[in-house]
Amino acid sequence: MSRIKNHRYFTLLLAVLVSLSLVLSGCGSTTEAPKTGSDTPSTNTVLKVGATPIPHAEILEHIKPALLKEGIDLQIVNYTDYVRPNLDLDTDDIDANFFQHTPYLDSFNQDHSLKNVSIANVHIEPMGIYSKKITKLDDLKNGDTIAIPNDPSNAGRALALLAKAGILKLKDGVGIKGTVNDIQDNPKQLKVTPLDAPQLPRVLEDPKVNAAVINTNFAIEGGLNPMSDAIIMEDKDSPYANILVVKDSRKNDPALQKLSKALTSPDVKKFIEDKYQGSIVPAF
Repeated sequence: MSRIKNHRYFTLLLAVLVSLSLVLSGCGSTTEAPKTGSDTPSTNTVLKVGATPIPHAEILEHIKPALLKEGIDLQIVNYTDYVRPNLDLDTDDIDANFFQHTPYLDSFNQDHSLKNVSIANVHIEPMGIYSKKITKLDDLKNGDTIAIPNDPSNAGRALALLAKAGILKLKDGVGIKGTVNDIQDNPKQLKVTPLDAPQLPRVLEDPKVNAAVINTNFAIEGGLNPMSDAIIMEDKDSPYANILVVKDSRKNDPALQKLSKALTSPDVKKFIEDKYQGSIVPAF
């Protein structure tokens, strides 16, 4: 009888110790609690878009909430160079990029045998004609001097703007690649003088310079406002509009089309106008 009782006590003690062990191990467990609904994997479509910080990434940040409502998780990949965004697009490391204009894209595609395409014109950082001597281009006199940037890309762009304004005429077909040697018709015999682009705002004070064609960034640094101070500036039809670029094979992708629509919405137009105050302008 004693043995049976002792056996029962031993069995009971063993059961208590096992139960206590289980309780203690539960208290010290590192097992994560079940995830809540907010932690479950998202069903949104992820779009990775490469962009330079200002203004491109800022504009993309602005449209993130609207795209999320459309089921698009927009992830912005910042770049500080103009080479990697197109190469990374080609290798599918990103889904789109937003940093360049069409002339640059065309040249890059040709040099690297790529098939990236634009699906939206978003904004322009406009080049304008400025003067401290005249208020309209008709006031230019015979032999007056107009200064333009001296680097090839911006010189051609400036000459194209002068041609569009009717001040002079370029040889057929030169487009934005023209040089001063491509001026075919110059009725007022204007002196077109190439100078370093950063100097252009300052030369407006020079009595010998009647007008200058100036890039927006240098105009602003020189205290000029493109919206109020430019006699004429590039419009939304400029080939230098900054564009949303994707691979040709994905240009009809529904998610990318939603991105394109968001970037060219009335809301973005107002955002650009309000935030940048003419330093950049909508291209749509």
